[in-house]
Amino acid sequence: MAALGVMAAAVCAFPAPALADHTDQVAYTEGVVLKPGDRGEAVKVLQERLHRGRYYFGKINGVYDDQTKMAVWALQKHRRMMPQGEVGPKVWSALDRTARRRPLVPNGGANRVEISLRDQLLTVYRDRKPALITHISSGAEVRYCEDGRCGNAITPVGDFRVSRRAPGWTVGRLGSMYNSLYFVGGIAMHGSTKVPLRPASHGCVRVPLTTSKRLFEMVKVGEPVYVRGSIM
Repeated sequence: MAALGVMAAAVCAFPAPALADHTDQVAYTEGVVLKPGDRGEAVKVLQERLHRGRYYFGKINGVYDDQTKMAVWALQKHRRMMPQGEVGPKVWSALDRTARRRPLVPNGGANRVEISLRDQLLTVYRDRKPALITHISSGAEVRYCEDGRCGNAITPVGDFRVSRRAPGWTVGRLGSMYNSLYFVGGIAMHGSTKVPLRPASHGCVRVPLTTSKRLFEMVKVGEPVYVRGSIM
């Protein structure tokens, strides 16, 4: 397979052939390395396969943007790889394999949300099977002061339930939140434009924007939310 730059130029010059099935996609991506900012048919294949794996819920548009990058991070963390933006042989291989990972709460409800602070991952289960897996950024576990109010940026560990939903954008004293799902006091799972590779929130669980739309569709008031682990 030619290098990415050569392949990208070819894609621009001629329409890429339709990839009929999974076998065609595997052959097409053999040797391909993708990075944020790339465009083309190989990126579409990546997005489609991330979507099938329940990691990506954005547009299948062939653009390796931030939402695609965070889905790659989710896959890498879920498969015990170092999260980074580059997609090479290890990522393509992981997309070909079925994940075998023990739930945080094996005896939890058939439909539930699990949040791993250690791995910075959120998983939604439906009928005891993962239906959404996403990169998150939880509480930074530092003391903060905003507009004369101080507190500790901690995402609490424990067993909770979604108590309230707030669709769309809402603005509070600590910032903007999108499609918020509150599960303990003012702590919520919500979409954000800033979901870095580190715990950085005031205590909420930040989720990529496109994924937050699907998360909000799936999770209703009363659904169990299990938070486990530590960021240290």
